[in-house]
Amino acid sequence: MPYIRSSALDETGYVILDRAERDVDSSEWMNLAYVPWRSSGVTRFAPLASAFGEVDCNAFWNHTPPRTDKDGVWIASQVAIAPSLQRRALAAGAGVGRCRVIELQPNTYADAIYNLHKDDNNRLNPEGTGWVVRGYENLSDDGESLLILREDRFDPATETRIPLPAGTRLVLDTQRFWHAVWHRGTAPRYALISSWTSGPELDRFIAERHGAARGAHVDLPADLIADGQQELHRRLEERRRMLEAQGFTVDPPEPEDL
Repeated sequence: MPYIRSSALDETGYVILDRAERDVDSSEWMNLAYVPWRSSGVTRFAPLASAFGEVDCNAFWNHTPPRTDKDGVWIASQVAIAPSLQRRALAAGAGVGRCRVIELQPNTYADAIYNLHKDDNNRLNPEGTGWVVRGYENLSDDGESLLILREDRFDPATETRIPLPAGTRLVLDTQRFWHAVWHRGTAPRYALISSWTSGPELDRFIAERHGAARGAHVDLPADLIADGQQELHRRLEERRRMLEAQGFTVDPPEPEDL
């Protein structure tokens, strides 16, 4: 039995929504409690909803008892600081699993493509139920920064680059794409990430906000891409040698849930 999926994501795996109003005070995300959690660079996360209502970023299937990443428990201490962000996550009308704010430090293109990863959103998710995707809203104003999506981790020809000014909103199947952010700012980037369950509620939310399967793609110089690819493979080889020296074999590199 197939999963319930949003047809709006069929073409490209993502949709870009109308820009969100900039009516959330930055104190909401700046004053949250953050915990270190590795993602697409030097990052911290401030969870708003977690498996059991604790300030915890782990996937729900990585708890006891394990379960699918649905029906997150809101963290009272965090929601009290950021009620507008909770309302943003609930506005989709879809079920919310993990919900958190990411803080990303500035990085390079090479950093970003080295940290490309797929998420593991649907482990233990029963067939016939809604497929879990992720909603993104850029909170800080990072118009020069880019969300990088690749269908093939090692092939820049499959790369899509989406700019991230404040209020940029997307719904993305992060289990389909290798993804990371190249943050070209001078201060940390902040974004709200919500795990949403696909279904009629999410379809309606996407339609009401004019979800577009394609957006402005940013071109990059060919030499920058080539240099980034070279650095990616250099780092992967360095990592492989380090792990093999410790008795591990990593060939090819294994995808991670980050």
